Amino acid sequence: MHYAEKTGKIAKFFESKTISLMPNKVVVVGSYNTDMTIKASRIPRSGETILGGKFAIGAGGKGANQAVAAARAGARVWLVARIGNDAFGAEALRCIQHERINIDYMRRDPEAPTGVACIVVDDAGENSIVVASGANACLQPEDISAAEEIIAHADVLLLQLESPLATVIAASRLAAKHGVTVVLNPAPAQLLTTNLLEHVTIISPNEVEAEMLTGVKINDKSLVAAAQRLHAQGPATVLITRGPKGVFISSAAGTHFLPAFQVAAVDTTGAGDIFNGCLAAFLTKDRSLAEAARLAAAAAAISVTRLGAQASAPALAEIEHFLHQ
Repeated sequence: MHYAEKTGKIAKFFESKTISLMPNKVVVVGSYNTDMTIKASRIPRSGETILGGKFAIGAGGKGANQAVAAARAGARVWLVARIGNDAFGAEALRCIQHERINIDYMRRDPEAPTGVACIVVDDAGENSIVVASGANACLQPEDISAAEEIIAHADVLLLQLESPLATVIAASRLAAKHGVTVVLNPAPAQLLTTNLLEHVTIISPNEVEAEMLTGVKINDKSLVAAAQRLHAQGPATVLITRGPKGVFISSAAGTHFLPAFQVAAVDTTGAGDIFNGCLAAFLTKDRSLAEAARLAAAAAAISVTRLGAQASAPALAEIEHFLHQ
């Protein structure tokens, strides 16, 4: 059977058997970057030049990555972002529209260029990334106010930290005002204040981010203590993602450990974004938090077996097939 035909049949099966016909409405406030990726045997040391291999230009940025992941997982998605009035910005609009994501609140900045990320990926799939924020740094609280109508009617607002902190806070406050679930992926890692965290429903740091936010060195025995410190600042639910060690979940229902799926990693770029985007997509009324996290972890596992950030995000049928094979 041809792959496309097989995938189509899988999609129809799961749509009829397990997938809600009412998609989650997800608003993502965040960044769009043009990713420039070089494959290399290893990541160069300071001051060192090495010869790399394959080079690729693709769509990225934590906000856009998460929006694409959510859309491919079946959610209806709006992206609130700033891009440049340049060739990369034009390509951004084309790429986001191609994913059937609403672009009504993607603004083209008249002065700042589209954000760019330079990425080196080694043979083990690990990466080193430098980001030039460009127009992402120009996303303002006024852009959030302009999007109040869609935020007010969203099921989930998804946030990261590649946008100005004042803008992220404004978005969280607006969503909380309307009773919308707020998911914060606190990346890139930075210290946060309670005037943001008090409006967050679910926070999903990785180990490095959890350590920075709590001051607790993350290991198997300290996860509960770290989660408690985060709960004390506002979030009712804490998900600490640990890569190949799985996901630790802490909520009012107690604590739960979700083991990782074992796969051969090719490129870990964007895996956390895929997890968070899919988590937002799966946080529906008819699914438990643990089930949504398991589906999101499966999507992230699939993504690391492929090159790229947005390019690696799996479709809904692929996630279900992965879990049932």
